[in-house]
Amino acid sequence: MGYDLIIIGGGPAGLTAAIYAGRAKLRTLLLDKKTPGGQLNDTTEVENFPGFPEPIMGPELMQRMVQQAQRFNAEIKLEEAKELIISGAKRIVKTDQGLYEAPVVIISTGAEPVKLPAKNADKLLGRGVSYCATCDGYFFRDKDVLVVGAGDAAFTEALFLLKLVKSVRMVVRHPQDDPKAIRAKDQLLVEKVKAHPKFSFIWNAVVEEVLGDKRVEGVVLKDLATGKPFELRDVQGIFVSIGHRPNTEFLKGKLEMDEKGYILTDERTRTKIPGVFAVGDVRQFAGEYAQAVIAAADGCIAALEAQQYLEDGRWPDFD
Repeated sequence: MGYDLIIIGGGPAGLTAAIYAGRAKLRTLLLDKKTPGGQLNDTTEVENFPGFPEPIMGPELMQRMVQQAQRFNAEIKLEEAKELIISGAKRIVKTDQGLYEAPVVIISTGAEPVKLPAKNADKLLGRGVSYCATCDGYFFRDKDVLVVGAGDAAFTEALFLLKLVKSVRMVVRHPQDDPKAIRAKDQLLVEKVKAHPKFSFIWNAVVEEVLGDKRVEGVVLKDLATGKPFELRDVQGIFVSIGHRPNTEFLKGKLEMDEKGYILTDERTRTKIPGVFAVGDVRQFAGEYAQAVIAAADGCIAALEAQQYLEDGRWPDFD
């Protein structure tokens, strides 16, 4: 079967692109290495997606998007993209199972959590170190845990954990009087977490070592003001939320990226390669916000632009 459009990645951006492309009667293939839904598959309550006055569970929201895309005849295959081949006018996606060709490709591969740069953290991954509170929080009921990070995602993790655990302490690498210490933009979320009786901050510190052999038994923190280490032994879990790294390794040398690996596009989500778009958390600018609604908007724009490109073949240069 020939395709008009191949979408790599099935998060909010990719699924929205599939919905719009399907409605435009474009023969659309969406590829995802696992169950479509992206990071929202690991999220519990979503309260800020337009159209849902009551909270909706992340996986349910994504499943609705999948069903909507399939209703418009988008084909979904669970295959991992390994390479994007640019050969003249051909755009070929090589996966772990085959080759697919289309004149238009939309990259929506999202981003993965940045790992905690602390001794023993990798060894104890899944044994008290976690990058997903909604995935693992249940196992820490009535335990004392740390959240590392101070952005929107970290506060979202903390809010979820506060329903389950004995206490949550947030490790922030800046002093309390630094106006940029808390990077979260959602002030309602921040205030809700700060007001909780089981929540507190550890200011101006970083995690240097995770203690324990078979499970987390504490941490060694470094006081950034004095440079001195100190131990906390009443810690059974560490939830890390210190940013994300875009999933663009398989595209190195093919598309222009910034120093962090985010794909550069114009305001219409177009890369410098005709017929190739980048949307959502994988794209510079959109990735700075990591919001489902922004990713969905990107997907919409790319699908509309793809339709126009297929009709007239125009791809203006941009700086």
